[in-house]
Amino acid sequence: MARDEHLPWVIKYRPKCIDPKPGCVMPVVDQEQAKRLFVPWLKQWLSGRPPEKKAALFYGPPGCGKTSLVEAAAHEYNLELVEMNASDFRRKEDIERVAKVAATQMSLFGRKKIILLDEVDGISGTADKGGLDAILNLIEVTRHPIVMTANDPWDQKLKPLRDTSLMVPFYRLSERYIVEVLSRICRAEGVKCEHEALELLAKKSEGDLRSAINDLQAIAEGYGEVTVHLVQALVASRDREYSPYEMLDHLFKSKYAWQAKRAVSHANLDYETLLQWINENIPVAYDDPEDVWRAHEALARADQYLGRIRKTIDWSLLAYVFDLAGPGVAMARKRSRIRFRYKFQYPEKIKMMAQTKELREIREALAAHLAPKLLVSKRRFRTEVLPFLQIIFRYNPRYAARLAIGYNLTERMVKYLAGPAANEVLEHMRLLLLRMEKPKTAAEAAREERAAARAETAAATTASLEAAKTTRSTRRRRTTTRRRRTTRSSGQRTLF
Repeated sequence: MARDEHLPWVIKYRPKCIDPKPGCVMPVVDQEQAKRLFVPWLKQWLSGRPPEKKAALFYGPPGCGKTSLVEAAAHEYNLELVEMNASDFRRKEDIERVAKVAATQMSLFGRKKIILLDEVDGISGTADKGGLDAILNLIEVTRHPIVMTANDPWDQKLKPLRDTSLMVPFYRLSERYIVEVLSRICRAEGVKCEHEALELLAKKSEGDLRSAINDLQAIAEGYGEVTVHLVQALVASRDREYSPYEMLDHLFKSKYAWQAKRAVSHANLDYETLLQWINENIPVAYDDPEDVWRAHEALARADQYLGRIRKTIDWSLLAYVFDLAGPGVAMARKRSRIRFRYKFQYPEKIKMMAQTKELREIREALAAHLAPKLLVSKRRFRTEVLPFLQIIFRYNPRYAARLAIGYNLTERMVKYLAGPAANEVLEHMRLLLLRMEKPKTAAEAAREERAAARAETAAATTASLEAAKTTRSTRRRRTTTRRRRTTRSSGQRTLF
């Protein structure tokens, strides 16, 4: 107990169970959707039948209970928790040294494990090269459940993790649940806490339970009690960034203009993407046609001001963009009712841009490859030349094959231009290349035959010369022998 007195309250009062039960003082509050997704997935692991997706990715704002749910599950199911933070597994070597060993080996005491990789969105795609690849490999070979947490999982570098993991969303806690937890801590610590003070603490925390507990401990240990006056004097409102879904929730539930403007000005989105999110979800929040019309009218004017900013670089107009996109859209509500929870949608335009990214890359590569050869700009090529090329490639495959060979187009470029006729164009290209290679082969064969004939002729000539030389030397030897004999015979006749 003496050691617990010096522990931070966020550690001392961590949840020990997932749902309320006898003997458990601190369960995980709220986040029912996350529990419905996570608990059956974990039970499937514990039953000895690993699920199709071996990892789960918890995502949501800070202080909403992502890590607490994993720790509560480990405590409730008697699992050994192996936890690594982003600072611990930035490099491939770190992951293989610690996490991979833990994920592929059993515990020394026979207990099952659960691997927690905290803040995976803190891994850089360039500075921490190999880290994400090592995590993907870890998920493939693991024998234990892996849980990852992230504040923003929508970064492009995390797409492979999203595809291989069970996505579990977490939301900011409502003030009611934060007040409930703070009240339990006050009773456990024997601190006098005014209910209105706890409500003010919950409001200032903006759904971050961790910061609310830290503020409560700071005031309680410093002054021995928690009152409204102390909270107003000592605790400042958090200036937080809102995720897209949080921004929409605050915007469409705003009752005052300043609330709506705060929602759009604190969103962690660029201005064009912000307008796309609002535009996509106006029909979700408003069911009255006139409310929808007024909201779109205000958003259209915001888009006009944003266009003027791009043309004139006059950023003083940005205030009008926020006024029209925030209060203009929120105050358009006249008949539509505010609902407790909305099912906001991801913008279709952004989805289409992600799906067509590869096609746009091929189009840009075509423009960079052909525009200099045709002596036109890339923009003019895309607008004036490319449509006619696509018509040629789709309706005249023979001529298209000649163009592709002549301009040295890649197979990806041919498929992009020809579309459904790509196979026919590629077949014509193959036949043309064969026809172009045959004369070359015949000429090479003729040259080889002529060279062989010349070699044979040279060899025959050399042989005949050697034979003639041998014949001449033989004749020379015979003539010499006869002369010697003749000389000897004539000498003998003279002496005797």
